[in-house]
Amino acid sequence: MDKDGKKPKTYVSTFRLALKPQARPLCVDKKKDDNRTFVGNNKLGVSSATGPPVEFLDPPEQVEVRAGEQAQLHCEFRSSSVPVVCCWIYNRDKVVEGGPRMSLRSSETQSDVEVFHTCPADTGSYTVIVQNRKGSAQHTVSLSVIDRPDPPASQPVVSQMTTQSLVLSWTGPSYDGGTAVLGYVVEVRSKGAQDWTEVISRCKNTSYHVQSGLEPQGLYRFRVRAYNSAGISEPSQESEWVNMATAEKKKEERMTYITVTIDTKHKVKDHYNVHEKLGVGKFGQVFRLSHKETGQVCAGKFYRARTSKERAAARKEIELMNCLHHSKLVQCLAAYDTRPEMVMIMEYIAGGELFERIVDDSFEHTEPTSARYMQQILEGMRYVHKQNIVHLDLKPENIVCVDTTGTQIKIIDFGLASKLEDDKPLMVMHGTPEFVAPEVISFEPVGLETDMWSIGVICFILLSGESPFQGNSDPETLALVTAARYEFDQESFEDISDQAKDFISSLLKKDRRCRLSCAEALAHPWMVSFTPLNRRPTKSLNKGKMKRFLAKRKWKKTGKAVLALQRMANLSNRPDSPGSSSEEPSWSQEAEEAIRSLDKQLQSEPRFQQALKDTTLPRGATARLTCLVNGRVTGL
Repeated sequence: MDKDGKKPKTYVSTFRLALKPQARPLCVDKKKDDNRTFVGNNKLGVSSATGPPVEFLDPPEQVEVRAGEQAQLHCEFRSSSVPVVCCWIYNRDKVVEGGPRMSLRSSETQSDVEVFHTCPADTGSYTVIVQNRKGSAQHTVSLSVIDRPDPPASQPVVSQMTTQSLVLSWTGPSYDGGTAVLGYVVEVRSKGAQDWTEVISRCKNTSYHVQSGLEPQGLYRFRVRAYNSAGISEPSQESEWVNMATAEKKKEERMTYITVTIDTKHKVKDHYNVHEKLGVGKFGQVFRLSHKETGQVCAGKFYRARTSKERAAARKEIELMNCLHHSKLVQCLAAYDTRPEMVMIMEYIAGGELFERIVDDSFEHTEPTSARYMQQILEGMRYVHKQNIVHLDLKPENIVCVDTTGTQIKIIDFGLASKLEDDKPLMVMHGTPEFVAPEVISFEPVGLETDMWSIGVICFILLSGESPFQGNSDPETLALVTAARYEFDQESFEDISDQAKDFISSLLKKDRRCRLSCAEALAHPWMVSFTPLNRRPTKSLNKGKMKRFLAKRKWKKTGKAVLALQRMANLSNRPDSPGSSSEEPSWSQEAEEAIRSLDKQLQSEPRFQQALKDTTLPRGATARLTCLVNGRVTGL
């Protein structure tokens, strides 16, 4: 009631909302700025000079968090019109949706993704697409979730032992935790002690010469931890007990060659102690062994020999090894065949893979040293080829160093080798895609020249750190090999001589008859130019690309391959990364559907976000009637 005692009047306002029809959107411009993409269109079908339809305001390029922490991807933007719709895509593949560990929030000025309790699997590229009726824009943020590295993949192995010193060597972790391994912590424990003691806390290599703190009659065990910027790993497996008293008995012995007869009466465990696993492959597994009487350390290749075919293949390798008595080739020391077990005993080579040694910061890597390694490979393979045997699996993993400090190498793993017969062409369907020759892919007869192709690939990688035929998939790699298509990247071969490139080109010939033989390769001017009598100034080669090549190969062999390769792909796909393609990677079908749905959201039927309501006001007050409508309105 008012002051006059009368009922107040109610004013109800009804109005008609009339909007002009909107013309069909027309895409008129596409621009890229860093890793932001703008797509513009205009109501009238002509380009607008007033700026992009959506503009990002200083968005982050990269976010790095430690595992378990919360990650926030925050992108602010300015839109030339409303409404605005957004979506996020992970690795240009999966649509980012809210869940127990993920939260999404978007408004007309910003869009956020929050990831709770992050883990390495969250690492990747997150692309936000913002769209209004005039166009769209996108921006990509790289998220890195780093963690402590895995423990070193192998236990420390002892070599070059004296009464008070020894050399330890080990293999790096299978996964680096998402950021580079910075070094290693070496620890020791003496017999009877409960606690581990640090030998060195900042070892930069995968080997270390222990020269102090060891007693002549002491018994010791060693272990190693890896560390990166996120922390220190769990320890590796412990070494066997090392008895310093036995060092005096070790003398340098000249290699004696043994023609092996397969022992069918004894089991391998009758003569040898079986220790840790060294490797695994299609054939079976390799373990470190020690002879029960002499203590000699060996490697035992335990074949998977369930079928007669598998047993025949194992016997074939043992027979071939009896023909390969050369200082550059691994030697067979004994063999056992007691069903169901079949084992070949080989000399134990402690120095590790050649390529792993080369990337150590303390190891010299120049063109002359590379030539000397290639000379040793050729000398060993020349002897193999003289026996009319073809290796058929030459690759970096099968070139190993004799010890942890020297530069002598040996060729290992003759599991795929075959003896050639003049009247019986040999065709094979096995090999490693990056190193296999074109005739293997084409299922044509192979020959000694098939190994020469692989030697050319090894030399290419040794000098540049890059694989000449590596594609994004095995089929792509095989297609490049078949076409014999490769090039000497200017940056990678900047410091490499023309003679070295000619040497490689003389081996990577599609027609196997045109490739150099071992003898011809040893006589090539590049080989001759680096003899001791012909010294010349040299420059250290960059090890960065070699490290990346090794990381890819190592991670592929482990359960961390998906994480590691995904991280490398994310880094290489960033527009600012060296060698990245200017062509944008394609979206997955799921991502494309999500992006198309943005347009549908803008084109959807109008819906009242805030509808008109009846309002009662005192006389003389100002009436404000508001309604908010979402969706495209084409007229009434």
